[in-house]
Amino acid sequence: QVQLQESGPGLVQPSQTLSLTCTVSGGSITTNYYAWSWIRQPPGKGLEWMGGIDSSGSTYYSPSLKSRTSISRDTSKNHVTLQLTSVTPEDTAVYYCARGTGVWGQGTQVTVSS
Repeated sequence: QVQLQESGPGLVQPSQTLSLTCTVSGGSITTNYYAWSWIRQPPGKGLEWMGGIDSSGSTYYSPSLKSRTSISRDTSKNHVTLQLTSVTPEDTAVYYCARGTGVWGQGTQVTVSS
């Protein structure tokens, strides 16, 4: 059974870079047909897809976040990482990683504040 676990700092200062890791267990991130996504939910708002990486390593980004977002993977560690640059308080959210649409991590709260 595939499980996903997000990890990273809970507090980030404005203008800095947010880095999160999604560690995958019970399955390989290189398995064909699966894409691994990052999604976030700001307080009081809906889910926002940020981007993803597929089994071949190709990446896809939301147009609204593309200039600030980078998604990569480490196949030796079986994890997917998210970097979001120049964060502002509007980037405060619960951040999730997901495999396709069916398997999600529990999410990690990130607050952007000085």
